Amino acid sequence: MKYNAHNYQDYASKFILNQKAVAIFLECGMGKTVITLTAIAELLHNYFEIIRVLVIAPLRVGMVWEEEVKKWDHLNHLRIAKVLGTEKERIQALNSTADIYVINRENTKWLVDYYKKNWPFDMVVLDELSSFKSPKAQRFKALRKVRPFVKRVVGLTGTPAPNGLIDLWSQVYLLDSGQRLGKTLTGYRERYFLPDKRNHNIIFTYKLKEGAEKAIYNKLSDICISMKSGDYLNIPARIDNIVPVQLPNKVMEKYQQLERDLILPLIDGDVVAGSAAVLANKLLQTTGGAVYDEDGGVQEIHDEKLDALEDLIEAANGKPVLVYYSYRHDSERIQKRLDCRVLDKPEDIEDWNKGEVPVMLAHPASAGHGLNLQDGGSTIIWFGLPWSLELYQQANARIHRQGQKDTVVVHHLVAKKTIDEDVMQVLANKEAGQEALLRAVKARINQEVG
Repeated sequence: MKYNAHNYQDYASKFILNQKAVAIFLECGMGKTVITLTAIAELLHNYFEIIRVLVIAPLRVGMVWEEEVKKWDHLNHLRIAKVLGTEKERIQALNSTADIYVINRENTKWLVDYYKKNWPFDMVVLDELSSFKSPKAQRFKALRKVRPFVKRVVGLTGTPAPNGLIDLWSQVYLLDSGQRLGKTLTGYRERYFLPDKRNHNIIFTYKLKEGAEKAIYNKLSDICISMKSGDYLNIPARIDNIVPVQLPNKVMEKYQQLERDLILPLIDGDVVAGSAAVLANKLLQTTGGAVYDEDGGVQEIHDEKLDALEDLIEAANGKPVLVYYSYRHDSERIQKRLDCRVLDKPEDIEDWNKGEVPVMLAHPASAGHGLNLQDGGSTIIWFGLPWSLELYQQANARIHRQGQKDTVVVHHLVAKKTIDEDVMQVLANKEAGQEALLRAVKARINQEVG
């Protein structure tokens, strides 16, 4: 696909090129990854300034880097190595020939201990920079050791200071080694903050001194840029984002067995699909992680989408998120995993529109018509994908409507090489959902029979 950059994307890429250390504060869905990859490609092959790039990211966010390289024509030449899996697999990936090495943030300390002073990466990208906001975390302490060996650092996040400007110190330290906000957190606190809530000698929170906020922003103005979607895109615009979810091999085997045999034997009860319509629903349930068996019981199969959902909500950093689910067992499993609220009563709608609900869970049928939710947030996550085009469009229209002040970002959790991809194609083509989906399922059945 040809990359036609928005003006703000082109500006951000050039900002990375012109600075040795930068932080890009961009809302989710505005293209942080392609912006950074565009700059990396220039630095590698036109500027010849760097040789090996390390990307540290949440596990599923890290997967996006490979997807983006495949997606855009001008990035296809970049080679990605995923430093994931067992220690043996990680070492093998590190020894492979690549331009960009992607590792999950939990393995930051392992990576630093592995290389010690022989650090080979001359550029480091911290995707979700805010996950390094704690100076006590092992990942921060490890990366701090090798910071002197890194020529270029890029930090990416939507919200760098979800709990206040006190969170900025460790993030900025990884950019400039303490040049702007000081060498220590204690010094930063003393310079810009006063104790707030406390119990005798124990201080729980800090508040800004008079004039401190402006002073901090001035300190960071040369290396940080912050862009909101509403400032650069037409309002209300909408950005659709597919979040690929890779199901484990054992789960894919069960999925394919159900797809092929119309029955999935499980320990506590069999899952039976007697028709194409039933099979479509069973397959969609399976991609979500749980499925109703022939006795109405719930058989849990995997947590991959729950993990991906949790990562997206963490990346939102407290920005309100509306999550749509398809089946009751999805709702129950999400509620067990996350601190969320289910849209059920008028009070839920009122509280959402006041911005008081960080994560609202809703079924598209209950929120599909007549509700105004645009005042509460601008981010939607589809945990389970609907076959009904009307339901899908109406549910999105609860937030993407007149009065919305920000660009709406709609995330879709899509299990790779499953019926989820067929549903997305149906919705993208704006076909009559159920009939198109049934055709896709019948085609799958015919392929298996053939």
